[in-house]
Amino acid sequence: MNPFWDNIFHSGRYKQSLPYFLSTIPIFKKLDKRELAFLENIVHVRNYETDEIIFSTGDIGSGMYAIRSGQVQIYSRDDQGNETTQALLETGDFFGEVALTASRPRCASARTTEPTVLVGLFRSDVQEAIRRHPAPLAKIMFGLNRVISDRLLQCSLQLEKLKAQSPETQINE
Repeated sequence: MNPFWDNIFHSGRYKQSLPYFLSTIPIFKKLDKRELAFLENIVHVRNYETDEIIFSTGDIGSGMYAIRSGQVQIYSRDDQGNETTQALLETGDFFGEVALTASRPRCASARTTEPTVLVGLFRSDVQEAIRRHPAPLAKIMFGLNRVISDRLLQCSLQLEKLKAQSPETQINE
């Protein structure tokens, strides 16, 4: 087929596909098309309404989510019940990735701010897939490690910056 026509008829369709969307998420960037097709079979797509709770602080994390469309608010509540927004996440963002490897309570809550489509990948599906398809799962786990390491580095840099700005630090030195 002529490359000109191929681009018109196929490129747009692929860019709307779930495998293409997954390829844009940093954790899955190293997967080839065949591995993305495999991943498509183990993720879960769910539509959420506005103000729907995805998970709450203290819930045991079971997986991560990528935002295919819409917006998600990550927030926490203080002892008086006042909410603090930690992040507003948009299409292409992802959250909850630590739950893929650790069954721990969530440290924040997440809810939609508008109609939202989320793609979930859950620890139980990852554990099953590791036994049956170790190669693509190894790539996913390395991608997960890279993302968590990058986020940890950013947190460390922000902590150092806050320490440098803190009046207590300056008094003690």
